[in-house]
Formats: sequence, C-alpha cells, structure tokens
Amino acid sequence: MSCSSNTYFGMPTRRLAAAAAAAAVSVLGLLPAATAQADTGATTGKAGAVVLRTDLDVSLLNKTVSAPLSVALNEVHAPATASKTALSATLDGVDGGRPFKVLRADVATARAAADKQRAEGYSNLVNARVNVPGLAAVPLITVEQVTSKAVCAAGKRPTAHSNLLGSVSVLGRKATLSTSGTTTVDVPSLGQVRLDLSRTATTSRTAAATALNLRVSVNPLKLNVSEVEGQVTLARATCEAPVAAAVEPSPSVGSQTTPEPKPEHLAETGGSSATPYLVGGGALLLAAGGGALVLARRRRAGGSDAG
Repeated sequence: MSCSSNTYFGMPTRRLAAAAAAAAVSVLGLLPAATAQADTGATTGKAGAVVLRTDLDVSLLNKTVSAPLSVALNEVHAPATASKTALSATLDGVDGGRPFKVLRADVATARAAADKQRAEGYSNLVNARVNVPGLAAVPLITVEQVTSKAVCAAGKRPTAHSNLLGSVSVLGRKATLSTSGTTTVDVPSLGQVRLDLSRTATTSRTAAATALNLRVSVNPLKLNVSEVEGQVTLARATCEAPVAAAVEPSPSVGSQTTPEPKPEHLAETGGSSATPYLVGGGALLLAAGGGALVLARRRRAGGSDAG
C-alpha cells in the first residue's frame, strides 16, 4: 500500500516540480535582450546639368516659319551617373530648310552624379557661341568660359556656385556684366538682350546655379526675321540632397533555450518596466518547484517508515 502511495503522490509531484522549473526558465528567457538598431534606409539624391537651354519663339517675315526654338544641349540627370560632351546643337527647319547651329563650343561638358551620401551637378562651357535664326553673321552671345556647380550632401547645407571667366560679347558688342542685378545690351536695328550673371539659389536640401541667363528680344530689320523672343540659359547645375538613413531602436527577443538569469547579465543587456515582475514570477515558480520536491521526499520517507 505504501508503494502505491509513493507512486500516486511522488510521480505527479516530480512532474509538477519539473513543469514549474521549465516555466521559470521560459519566463527568464523572455527577458529583453540588448536592443538592436534598425536601419530604415536612405534615399538617393538627385542631380542635373545642362550646358545650353533655349526657350525662344521665332517668326520669319515671310511667315514660312513661326515656331518655338527649344534646344537642350548635354542635358543629364542622376541618380545614374551621367556625362555628355557634345560640342554643338543643331536645329532643323528654320534656315531655309537647312540645319541651323544654335551653339558651337570648344568644350561643352555636363555631369551629374548621385548616391546615398551626395549629389552633384556640374556644367562647363569654353569658347561658346550662341546664334539665333536670321543672325548667322552676328552671334547672340559669345563667352570665353562659364561654369556652374551644385553640391548637396546628406545632413549638410547645399552649395551652389557659378563662375564667368574672360570676356562676353552680346550681338557683336563687348558687354560689361554686373555681378548683381541685370545688364541690358541694346543694339540699334538688331534688338535687346538682358543678362543675369551667376544666379544661385539654395534651400535646406536643394541647390541650383546658372552661369548666364539671357532674356532675348531681337528684331533685326531686313534680315528676314520678324522677331525672336524668349530665354537662353548657359551652364546650369542642380542637386537635391539624399535623405540620411534613420536609425531606430527595435527590441529583439532573447533566446528561450539559453536562459541568463544572473542579475549582472540583466544589467548588461538592459530591461523594461516589466523586468521586475518577470524575475519575481520566475523566482516564485522555482520556489514552488523546490517545495514540491521537498514534499515528495517527505512522503517517500513517511511511506518507508510505515512499511
């Protein structure tokens, strides 16, 4: 009978103690481990550059042509790194059906590059000459060298710079440009050109630089051209800064199979407001398991004495 009593009380009690110990291990295993850093990802910046852009309206006296003159030479854009170095831009259909060269230059370079740290646009013109229909013998403008650069780096203030090196001639006349404001060049029987030198603009994440911007109003009498109106842009660069990666803390669940209940370890890995309750619960479960084992031993001892 005593053996039966041992079996009845002892085995379930051992199982209860083992279950309590396992539960305590599980609770301790759920304690927060060291926080991990989650990278939300950075965005790539943007950049652009162009050495020449025209937005002109051309009307011929004989009305055979009345159309916009829109040309963009060496226009490039990033994220993908790009570079172009064409030396001339040609427009068809405005010079008696023959190709008409709007721009000639010794050097005409546009570059754009962007990644997750930096975006940069760059344009450069050397010994450039811009013509409009009806004025093949008299260039609209000639420049020795103009350069623009825009740089946007993540987390930094964008910068924009333009430089004009050497002389500038407008409608065959040498022009002295003002570093601020607008310079106006009037040529009798040809027309008027207003020039803005080295225009730059920046915001917290963007930048733009234009070496020369021309507002053109040409009316050359007796040259089969009624009117040329619009704008011409030389050496423009733009950029937009990439957005830096945002790093946020994210908790990771500790291993449930390798408990680390030592207080000094908990201090190293950190914890949350629930940590004291989890530790206390684990301690209670361990105590319950130990009590069950003591009870089982006493019952076995009592059974042996009774036998």
